[in-house]
Amino acid sequence: MKRERTPGAANRGRIYIPEEMAGYGGTARRQEQRADVAMIEQGRNRLTVAVALFSLCFLVLAGRLLYLGIVAPGNDPGVASAAADAHQPMHRVNIVDRNGVILATNLLTPSLYADARHLPDPENAARRLVATLPDLNYRTVLERLKSGRAFVWLKRNITPTQKALVNNLGIPGVGFVDEPHRVYPQGRLFSHALGYVDIDDHGIAGIEKHFDALLSDPDRQAPLRLAVDVRVQHVVRDELEKGIKDFGAIGAMGIVLDVHTGEVVAMVSLPDFDPNDPGAVSSADAHFNRSTLGVYEMGSTFKTFTLAMALDDGVAKLSSIYDATHPIQIGRFRIRDDHPQARPLTLPEIYMYSSNIGAAKIAVDVGAARQKAFLTKLGLLRRSTIELPEVGDPLWPSTWREVNVMTIGFGHGIAVTPIQMASAVSSVVNGGLLVTPHLALQDVPPAGPRVVDARTSALMRSLMRLVVEHGTGHFAEVPGYSVGGKTGTAEKAAGGGYRHKSLLTSFVSIFPSAEPRYLVLAMLDEPKGTAKTHGYATAGWNAAPTAGHIIARIAPLLGVPPADKDENTGSPALLVSLKR
Repeated sequence: MKRERTPGAANRGRIYIPEEMAGYGGTARRQEQRADVAMIEQGRNRLTVAVALFSLCFLVLAGRLLYLGIVAPGNDPGVASAAADAHQPMHRVNIVDRNGVILATNLLTPSLYADARHLPDPENAARRLVATLPDLNYRTVLERLKSGRAFVWLKRNITPTQKALVNNLGIPGVGFVDEPHRVYPQGRLFSHALGYVDIDDHGIAGIEKHFDALLSDPDRQAPLRLAVDVRVQHVVRDELEKGIKDFGAIGAMGIVLDVHTGEVVAMVSLPDFDPNDPGAVSSADAHFNRSTLGVYEMGSTFKTFTLAMALDDGVAKLSSIYDATHPIQIGRFRIRDDHPQARPLTLPEIYMYSSNIGAAKIAVDVGAARQKAFLTKLGLLRRSTIELPEVGDPLWPSTWREVNVMTIGFGHGIAVTPIQMASAVSSVVNGGLLVTPHLALQDVPPAGPRVVDARTSALMRSLMRLVVEHGTGHFAEVPGYSVGGKTGTAEKAAGGGYRHKSLLTSFVSIFPSAEPRYLVLAMLDEPKGTAKTHGYATAGWNAAPTAGHIIARIAPLLGVPPADKDENTGSPALLVSLKR
């Protein structure tokens, strides 16, 4: 009997599906599987689309950032090229004083520009910019914004605050570029000596102009070191300001000079200006350097040269006597003394009492030829070589007649710059060697040629000390220091004549007088008499005390110790001449 095959043992453990149901079950299962696969594929597609969209957004944002950061109007090749053409940042080295204190340096500051091709509304942009930066001119800004050019300057060297304000406006096509800006940390203190630069860092005045090539040399890193001393400059400026205030002067000038090296330790001219903003001045002559550009009749300070040449040439001795009893009448000129002694005077007395009559007679004895030669030898008849473009030419008579010899003998009829006066007096008192003034510090300044004998130099130092001890310069006396000097009062020239009530007063001084190291020249322009000066406005009452105050403050700074006792530098011959 044939056994029927059943799901039996071979398929034990399996679910038995009747044959009639087998087709239905398999189809359902496959449909469910296909549905699952479709759902997974759909999710995967959606995820891919989402990732693609996010990637696209990221690329758009990244591209925009890249454009703004690298290919923005101010940085695309066209604008960058335009900027380069408009401005080439300069390398400019620092200027420092003799002690390394910075006087001029460069800082990077933002400057505002625009790419006029990317401005949708120039009128609105111009209005907003001018409202934010009021010193801009609306018409000028609008014209530049409408120019269509790839690069236009709107304002150079703005402050960080101004940059932030403009940046917050969010104006398309407006940007910033950092460029070097010359700054002067000492402000007004060295304005005339340093000068200043233009917007592109090119020197246009003072040291900045004279040494422009050196300062902008791309291979130079070392600073330009000057002989000036910030501390001494502060003192000189402060005392000159006090002098202007106390005596009602319209201006002043001061120089401190090393009598052996010619180093200009301080040089001040008032009124002055701020080189950080040279256009903002309160006085018409604020840019005028009285120390080197001003040419003045220096009055009785010139008697220093008259006596020096007479002594050096053997024309006169300390004991020589000149009659100063009566004024000198020569042609239409009348020469008289401001402090008349009305008697014969020795050379020391002529200098001490500042006798015009005595100085005129000494000059006549010297003669025109020797007088002119001596002044030429001292550098008074040629322009100073100090390292500044602002240097005045001395003025002297084209025909050197006897009347000119006389007036020049006491400081009238010839005009020089104060720096010439300072260097010439230094040459007379330093032992007799010519001094060439200079602002740039030199390792070993060359010695100048001899201009007067060493003995003559010693006698002149004694005479200058005498003026402070017993003469017109006694208000320049400084306790503990031996100061020598000479006063000078001149009427200011005007219209072919003189303004009798407009005085230029000066005092040239040396210290210590026995072996001088420094010269101080102080000058006041149109000082007025005060109750304290009993109405007098001459140099002994204003310029002399101003110089004395300067010396009292700068001597310790310059390492000049006070003497144990006051040094009397008078020679025996000088003292005998006073006791005759």
